[in-house]
Amino acid sequence: MNQVSLDQMRRYDPQAIAQYYRYRPWRAIWRTLGIIWLFSGFLLGLKWDDWFNRSERSQTRRAVQLREILSHLGPTYIKVGQALSTRPDLVRKDFLDELVKLQDQLPPFSTQLARAIIERELDRTIDEAYSEFSPQPVAAASLGQVYQARLRSGEEVAVKVQRPNLLPILTLDLYLMRWAATWIAPWLPLNLGHDLTLIVDEFGCKLFEEIDYLNEGRNAEKFAANFQDDPSVKVPLIYWRYSSRRVLTLEWIHGCKLTDIPKIRQSNLDENALIEIGVTAGLRQLLEFGFFHADPHPGNLFAMPSGQMAYIDFGMMDQLSEATKETLVDAVVHLINQDYQELAKDFVQLGFLTPDTDIRPIVPALESVLGNALGESVRDFNFKTITDQFAALMYEYPFRLPAKFALIIRSLVTQEGLALSLNPDFKIVDIAYPYVARRLLMGESPALRRRLFEVLFKDGKFQWQRLENLIVIARSDTNFDILPTAQLGLQYLLSEEGKYLRQQLILALVEEDRLHTEEVRRLWDLIKADVKPGRLIDVALGALAGFSSAGVLPVVTSLMSFDRN
Repeated sequence: MNQVSLDQMRRYDPQAIAQYYRYRPWRAIWRTLGIIWLFSGFLLGLKWDDWFNRSERSQTRRAVQLREILSHLGPTYIKVGQALSTRPDLVRKDFLDELVKLQDQLPPFSTQLARAIIERELDRTIDEAYSEFSPQPVAAASLGQVYQARLRSGEEVAVKVQRPNLLPILTLDLYLMRWAATWIAPWLPLNLGHDLTLIVDEFGCKLFEEIDYLNEGRNAEKFAANFQDDPSVKVPLIYWRYSSRRVLTLEWIHGCKLTDIPKIRQSNLDENALIEIGVTAGLRQLLEFGFFHADPHPGNLFAMPSGQMAYIDFGMMDQLSEATKETLVDAVVHLINQDYQELAKDFVQLGFLTPDTDIRPIVPALESVLGNALGESVRDFNFKTITDQFAALMYEYPFRLPAKFALIIRSLVTQEGLALSLNPDFKIVDIAYPYVARRLLMGESPALRRRLFEVLFKDGKFQWQRLENLIVIARSDTNFDILPTAQLGLQYLLSEEGKYLRQQLILALVEEDRLHTEEVRRLWDLIKADVKPGRLIDVALGALAGFSSAGVLPVVTSLMSFDRN
């Protein structure tokens, strides 16, 4: 492979990259020595401060040193710093304040070079494309920088320009990371190390996708289509006539970064409302659409004066298969039910355990880890606790980390860390549990209705307490209205598909040779405040409106037939 073909690579190919650098060992050696030299100096400085009791006085200087090292090493290491900058629970504040600057306060490259790239990519001059163009970039990130401009047609836009010579830098770092992964693997827990090169490859694939701005534009439009029914999420428009693989022109977003708390408060925006938008949007991406943002750091998320949250970078996205998405929902249901036997089977389906794994000894280990997190202290649940405890399990049990889930876990912990930076007392279950409960109770798809059965029935018996818990959890979200859900439920009960549930509910009311009036009374106490006579009639009429008289008749006949039996 020659230099020209390296520059023209469109997809990540570890074999081709390895072949290229195998014949240029001096580049790999020189880069490795540079990395070791910079980090050795930093670590030696930390030890020196410790030995001479200067740690507290040198904190700011060492934090600046770390940021400068990561910035100097380039895009790959900047992205590591960006991920750490969203974890106030992992990184001490002085280092955090410096790492945050890696999100959009990186050294820019020259505007003259940026203008030349734009003109070459768009095959037109700056003046032909834009009536206004800022003389300096408004932000510089790891892979590119952004200018504020205005199209000749009047629209205010952001123009994103890729840094020059990115491919040689990225491919060399990925080659060294992959090589290091093979050497480090034997020293790590067996099942983590086994897939370490696959994790590097997944990261490499995403980096290559991220430097293709046409791919980013398509991702933005797909993301916008998914959230078209959610006015709280804003996605900028893409101007395709002024975009290419290395230049992206998109709608300008007026707003402030989610970490700029003084500006958020000055704009009279509610931090907790923004957290709820972000976490709910993240859950919808994973559990509903399967298409998720894998890099939701504060530089990519903006609070708008309207109260909307805007996503502005769609380079690092991933798509889950329908089977994976459904298994994730299963895992959440089994987690709620504390059904660790079935949860272990979900881990097999998701690839955390191999199909030939004996799950019997793993079930009590899962109960030990997750039972503490989801027991009486449910509000103390957080992803950091779970990931820390699972790291310990990897030493004892044959868990492994599937490459695709490295991005999912990164996305989850990043969003949790971002929420913690807005509100240190944030508990993810305060939003996640009501969301899951609402989805299950609404049961808008056959798959979700099947999962609701799993929650409500155990060993053929109706679980009254679980239904109570679901309603209590769902109603902890003040925006949740029980009546539209009741209307959906009534429509389902009157449908042919709902025949089995109708029969089971009737059996549940009279099981164990008694009428379960006490359970029904408790449920009524939970919802009676929301049930006004006028609205109740509207719900009943709305449910019946979904059926023709020809469609309802078989259902009524079925009910009568069941009663006779």
